[in-house]
Amino acid sequence: MSATLGTLINQLEPTWSIGLFENLDQAGLESSSPWNNAGTGHSALCELNYTAAKADGSVDPAKAIGINEQFQISRQFYAWAVENKRVAGNGFINALPHMSFVIGEDHSKYLQTRYDALKPNVLFDELEITNDLDTINEWTPLVAKGRDESQKVAASRVVSGTDVDFGRLTADLTNSLGAAGASINFGHKVKNLKRDGAGWELTVKDKASGAVKTVKAKFVFVGAGGGALPLLQKSGIDEIKGFGGFPVSGQFLRCTDETIINQHHAKVYGQASVGAPPMSVPHLDTRFVDGKRSLMFGPYAGFSMNFLKSTGQMDLPLSLRPHNIIPMLAVAKDNMDLTTYLIKEVLKSRAKKDLSLAEYFPQADGSKWELITAGQRVQVIKKDAKKGGVLQFGTEVITSSDGTISGLLGASPGASTATPIMIGLLSRCFPKQFAGWESKLKDIVPSYGQKLNDNPALYAEVKAATDKALGLN
Repeated sequence: MSATLGTLINQLEPTWSIGLFENLDQAGLESSSPWNNAGTGHSALCELNYTAAKADGSVDPAKAIGINEQFQISRQFYAWAVENKRVAGNGFINALPHMSFVIGEDHSKYLQTRYDALKPNVLFDELEITNDLDTINEWTPLVAKGRDESQKVAASRVVSGTDVDFGRLTADLTNSLGAAGASINFGHKVKNLKRDGAGWELTVKDKASGAVKTVKAKFVFVGAGGGALPLLQKSGIDEIKGFGGFPVSGQFLRCTDETIINQHHAKVYGQASVGAPPMSVPHLDTRFVDGKRSLMFGPYAGFSMNFLKSTGQMDLPLSLRPHNIIPMLAVAKDNMDLTTYLIKEVLKSRAKKDLSLAEYFPQADGSKWELITAGQRVQVIKKDAKKGGVLQFGTEVITSSDGTISGLLGASPGASTATPIMIGLLSRCFPKQFAGWESKLKDIVPSYGQKLNDNPALYAEVKAATDKALGLN
């Protein structure tokens, strides 16, 4: 988020001074790291939680279409970044089919209903569906081989999906931002921030020397992932009151056998367990990390009071405030299914983890998979007039009334929608300048201001141009 916002501001207002302060020694080591996220390029092609069935069994495609529209904006930004040498190359994004795979009669009916709802839309016109095991074997052999042929299964796919190494993309954008004149400060922790007239004064500690300095800024963006909540709380803005965070940790199984890795070329998403948060949807994923192909399965959710992998167990208790206690207690009361799910996940043995893998890869040998820790996610808890508090599974942009400080809470769909989220933030925080920026924004995002799903010709044109720039043809 921060690298994207900095890049946009630098392009729109080249004379503005930009400073980036990162607690760790490199960019993109937390949630943007390729080992800490799915890298799916979330476009709702395969993620079933964006098209949940209603009580009557119907599927509303609106959320999936909205997320896909957002990712199309991000794709155009990526293409612009490649063409303008804002990133080192286009190896951070790779063409990879996106698949959904379900087991059982009811889930198969749901997948057909989802297909029927999405297929007529321009952004989903490549969607295919099958309940034939031989066809699934052609699409993704590991999922089909060794499976009980009497088992009712179904799968859908879009061949033109992508895998994104967001860690590499973040690092490249940050490096190019520094080359363009921004002050990039790794190993610097923002300890506090307070009002300073019309702007802000930040207290920043250099972790290497221990030196503490103050930095003045007219505008501040808090793009610290799970660490954004405590920093926004320190700002004292009214808009953060009532917000809390619920941290969810996770693990993945990573394959160590190259012969197995090379047999799978897709992202295969399944149905989430009852009570599971969205980032816990099981998926058997091909990944490209630093150009090398890998294979992962998971995640296995867990609970940790850390808000980031690099911080400590006091994050959750230290985030409690009088204004967010009631919302957090209300969420705890109303989400017992989530609590039960997390307890079961924490207690799940390695043998049971291997059994979960076998549901998607029947011939899996657990000895050829290693368990790795994934990134921390902090789900948004916000006050609610009726319930007291609700758990939100998306992203939430918090902006002060005067637009001088903003931050982003939440997890999904996260990095994939960073570009439209940051453009929206610019419109809120810089309303006087924004109208004058729109022509430059159209240079970066040619479809800016238009819905591609409503314009087949424009979508075809934009997709062809971005595919070419990103090497996805």
